[in-house]
Amino acid sequence: MTRPDRVSRALSPLLLAMALTACAPARQAIPPAAQVEVPGAWRDGTAARSAIQLRWWQGFADPQLNRLIETALASNTDILTAMSRVDEAREQVRLARSSLLPRVDAVIGGQRVRDLGTSGIQHTTAFQPELQVSYEVDVWGRLGKLREAAELGYQASEADHDAVRLAVVSTLVRAYISLLSLDYQLQVTRQTAESRQEALRIAGDRASLGYTSQLELTQAQSEYEAAAQLIPELEQAIRQQENAIRLLTGTLPGAVTRGSHFDTIALPAVPAALPSELLRRRPDIRQAELLLAASDLSLDAERDRFLPQVQLSANIGQLFVNALDYDPERVWGLGGSVLAPLFNGRRLEAGVAIATAQRDQAAYRYRASALNAFSEVESALSGIHQFAAQAERVEARREILARSLEIARDRYRGGYSSYLEELDAQRNLFNTELAVIQIEENRIGNLINLYQALGGGWQADAIHASEEHPVPLKHIKRDH
Repeated sequence: MTRPDRVSRALSPLLLAMALTACAPARQAIPPAAQVEVPGAWRDGTAARSAIQLRWWQGFADPQLNRLIETALASNTDILTAMSRVDEAREQVRLARSSLLPRVDAVIGGQRVRDLGTSGIQHTTAFQPELQVSYEVDVWGRLGKLREAAELGYQASEADHDAVRLAVVSTLVRAYISLLSLDYQLQVTRQTAESRQEALRIAGDRASLGYTSQLELTQAQSEYEAAAQLIPELEQAIRQQENAIRLLTGTLPGAVTRGSHFDTIALPAVPAALPSELLRRRPDIRQAELLLAASDLSLDAERDRFLPQVQLSANIGQLFVNALDYDPERVWGLGGSVLAPLFNGRRLEAGVAIATAQRDQAAYRYRASALNAFSEVESALSGIHQFAAQAERVEARREILARSLEIARDRYRGGYSSYLEELDAQRNLFNTELAVIQIEENRIGNLINLYQALGGGWQADAIHASEEHPVPLKHIKRDH
């Protein structure tokens, strides 16, 4: 028999199985509604500003904030949980890789038989230890696709870990800025309460001498109490904010040391990035992209189930007829099989349909992540201008009200107006000073939102996911 004849005879079972196997349904393309259209520019026409700093929070020049963030990165429970998911995904990769290797098992079999022979009742004891090897030949690459899908899932878990880190850092910075804001509000409120207490003392002296009415006195008392009641409210808010910060750092509730003051804190530069860069900077988008690629490979692997599976097996061992058998028989075997699906109640078709739906869901989640990222950046960029305009207007109003208070005091001391005018001016100035602090906090918070929306601080930590194992969307099958 010639060599081609032997090859043809060896392949004939596989060819027959392929002829008899069920036909896989046509591969469905990713729905057009899941496609992502990247805008060419931001709505406000933002051009290149400063580069996005990887450790952008250091732009606040607050050493205590830096220490809090380092503690959070090491001890925050959400970050640790995400790291555990990375460990789980890593083991899933090991499990998927093991399916490409042969399986070796040690088997010990034995039996005792009682037979009636020519010489009477006979008892026979047999033992057969052996090694068994089984191996699925990955003819169509199904196991390789499952392994690659697991590797992409592992990379996605790393991106998720980076996304959690970014979210925790951003939340912690906002909480710390809010704490400094509350400190400053408490300082202004205490100063106002002290000023109103002194004004109340003067009003009481003047009322006792008949120089002012009881109405002015009671009004002064009311204004003092209004400021004084804010003090315990702010103190409680500060305590709650400290506990929230300690929770983010993964430590027990307690006081938080400040490294700067709200009115003197430095601010990082306003960052910017092109919309096209955003898809690579955000770890949540990277995670969605990797999961989409993994689900696409899983779909291909599910379709490969319609093709025959080739199994090889071998065993080698020894047969002991009794415990005193010093010359056991060597036994061995080689085998192979081809499993071709013919009828399975449409289970394979259902599996492909499920995998297709899961792939489409991953595509929609990717689109949702991208759209959400574009929306967050647009809102934060718009806020840069809007909060700056608000801060300018409220600061101008504060200066006007400060002059108004001086005029009201001069008029009252000159006997040209009642004390109520001065009280009104004090109240308006106090409320505006608190508004100045609140708007500045909002402005800084919006800057933090912009850094988070642009994926600031993530790229350096995720180089392993974005460069060593790139999975660009163009490699994902769109149609077949």
